[in-house]
This record gives sequence, structure tokens and C-alpha cells, in this order.
Amino acid sequence: MTRALLAVLFALLLAGCAVGPNYKRPAVTLPDQYRGAAADAASLADKKWSDLFQDDALRQLVAAALEHNFDLGIASERVLEARAQYRIQRADQFPDLSAQAGFTAARESGASSFFPLPPGTRLQGSYWQAGLALSWELDLWGRLRRLSESARAQYLATEEGRRGVVVSLIGDVVNDYFLLRERDLELEIASHTRDIAQDNLRLVGLRHTRGAVTGLDVHQAEQFLYTATAQMASARRDIAQTENALSLLAGKAPGDIARGKALAELEPADRVPPGLPSSLLERRPDIRQAEQALIAANARIGAAKALYFPQITLTGFLGGQSKALASLFDGPERQQEIAPAALLPLFNAGKIRAGVRFSEAQKREMAMAYRKTIYTGLREVSDALVGYTGTREQRTQQELLVGALQETTRLSNLRYKGGLDSYLQVLDSERNLFQGQLVLAQLRLAEMQSFVQLYRALGGGWQ
Repeated sequence: MTRALLAVLFALLLAGCAVGPNYKRPAVTLPDQYRGAAADAASLADKKWSDLFQDDALRQLVAAALEHNFDLGIASERVLEARAQYRIQRADQFPDLSAQAGFTAARESGASSFFPLPPGTRLQGSYWQAGLALSWELDLWGRLRRLSESARAQYLATEEGRRGVVVSLIGDVVNDYFLLRERDLELEIASHTRDIAQDNLRLVGLRHTRGAVTGLDVHQAEQFLYTATAQMASARRDIAQTENALSLLAGKAPGDIARGKALAELEPADRVPPGLPSSLLERRPDIRQAEQALIAANARIGAAKALYFPQITLTGFLGGQSKALASLFDGPERQQEIAPAALLPLFNAGKIRAGVRFSEAQKREMAMAYRKTIYTGLREVSDALVGYTGTREQRTQQELLVGALQETTRLSNLRYKGGLDSYLQVLDSERNLFQGQLVLAQLRLAEMQSFVQLYRALGGGWQ
């Protein structure tokens, strides 16, 4: 009889179905190409980050960050936490089998009897009990399977979150490294300008001593010198702070950062194919993470609806009970129990219905968040494409401007030394060249950072 009952219950379990909707990816309308770019199946994001820039110092810095960064370590531990939570939830689908053993000693009171007890009646006794206890919730309606499905999706979402941290970390390290090299370039420009300003001040001082110029020229030359030295102090401050930021990203105390190629030697490629918008769904970790959150919310609907149906639990015990420990498992002492039980909710003031509505609202929320993440990604790619193209063109024009300013400065110095112009013309040309060189360095940085932003927006870097 017991075996027949177990067979029937097992058959019901196999035939059970999971209530609730099965997941289906929401339909999202995507353009055929990114705004500002032609359709191209190839994508910049298909390249590994180490192939983008041929700079050994940068590669070593990114590798150190990927190994020691604190945020990435925290994200990795969250993945392990979610995986363990998924395994805990999945274990509820299987029987819970445990070994039990106990000893009981009791003595009854003779005064509790309604009738006189015969002489010699034993009022105390003891016995041993040991065996295996079984507890198993039969998942006929798929509640536990849906909860396991939700936990698995949450685990995968944390893994995508870790990949997102990798993408952000690589982008932050590369951006800060470029910022450091740009500050180095500013310091170099300011140092070179200071040397020129010192020579000019010496020359103007000699001319003033001979009465060829006024004291105004001397003070103007001093102003130009102090402008350069102030810029040097600013660049040194920014260099130290940027090195501190890179040290933290690499998981170490503030210190010096090794340099590689100059900023002008790290110019990115002319052609930056973005790929197709449809590939963004599979490449960007934040979009994949949002979809896993949607899958988890969808599974929780089935778990909430399963509470409308009876919860069937099977409990059992197999062992022995005996006064003597040595004869605990002898034939007459054997003990076996099996107790199926069903629990059907009849009235709970709408609690289950409210739980279903809550889970359905969560799914709609996650679906909207999923669509928003997709369109946010499309906007970020389009912004990065426009930013990179525009900044590259602006940098090209600034290079032409700096070339013109250099020629203007050369001619102004010749005319001043020949007595044809005052020092004011020389000072204006030197100032304009100094500012033009600084702007050109900043545009080089903006171009490199917009390239990195495009690579990150396309979901590259975590491979």
C-alpha cells in the first residue's frame, strides 16, 4: 500500500505543470543603423581592449586594475552570493532527508489516575528511537520551480552586473591614464613656455637697461612668465591627483604611475565601425542584466499564482523504537510512517490575489526598465559617435590654428628684435600660442576619451 501511494505521488509530481506565464522577450523596435553612422556588421566592440592602444604601460595598469580593483572584487563576491542563493532555492525542489536519534525517559504520577492502580504498576519507563525522517513538498503546480527560475535569473543578473563593472573599470582606467598623459603634456607645454618667457624677460631687461624699452615692457614680460609658472603648478597638482585616482583603481595606495607613449602617439584609428543596433542587446552587460531582472520578475508571477492551489507535503519516518539500544532495529521494533498532507487556502483576505498583482506590477516595471536600458544604450552610442567625429574634426582645425600661431609668433619676434613692433605684439602672439597649445592638448584628450566612451557604449571590454 505504501509503495503504491509513493508511486502515485511520484507520477503526480512528474505530471505537474508550472503555472504562470513563460518568459518571452518583449518586442523592441530597433533602427537599422545608429544615428550618424552607416550600417555595418563589424563593430569596434568586437576588439579586445588590449588591442586598441599599443601602450605597454597602459596594458599593465588595466591588468592590475582587473586583478586588484575593490569594486570588481565586491561585484565578484556578489556573484558568488547569488549563485549560493540560487542553489539554496533549488534545493527546496528535492526531498529533505535527515537522520534522527533520541532517548526518552519518563515517570508518570499515580495520582493522575481516576482508578486505583494495582500494586507493582510501573510508573516509569524509557526507550530509544532512531531512523530516517523524510519531508518533501510535492511541486505539482511549479511554485518551487518558478522560485528556482527566479533565483537563477537573479544570479545571472549579478554576473552581468560584474561584467558591467569590468567595462566601466577599463573605461575609467583608460580615461584617467589619458588624462594623466594630457596633464603631462600641459606641464611640458608650460615648462617650454616658461623657458621662452625667461629668455624674453632677460632680453627685455637688457633693452630696458639700455633705455630701448620702457618699464611697461618688463612688467608685461613678467606677467607672461608668471602665467606659465602658474600653469605648471596647476598641472603638477592635477598630475598628483590623477595618479592617486589611478592608484585607487588599481587597488593600491597612492603612488607614482608608470608612463608609456605620449598622448599624440596614442591616436585612435580613423575608422570606428559601431556595428548594428540589434547586436547591442547581446553585447551590453547592462541590457543583459535588465533582461535577467525581467525574467526573474516573470517567474515570480507563477510562484504567486501557485499559492491558489493546494500545497501537498509528504512526510515519513523509517526506523525503530525499543527499550534496549541493542535491539533497536530488530523486526518487532521497526517503525515506519508516511503522512501525505494537503493545505488549501480558503480565506486570507485577498492576500494571494494581492501577491499576484504585486508580482505582475513588478514584471511591468522591469519590462519598462528593460526597454529604457536599450534606448539609453542607443542614445549613448549615438552621442559617442557624434562626440568622437566632432571632436576629431575640432582637433584637426585646432592643429591648423596652432601652426598659424607659431608662424605669427616667429614673425612677431623678428619684427620686435628689428625694432619694427613693440613688445605688446610679441606678448599677444606668445599668449595666443600658449593658450592654443593648451586647447590642442585638451582636444586630444577629449578625442581619446570620446573614443573610449564609444567603445564602452558599444559594450566592449569585458571579453
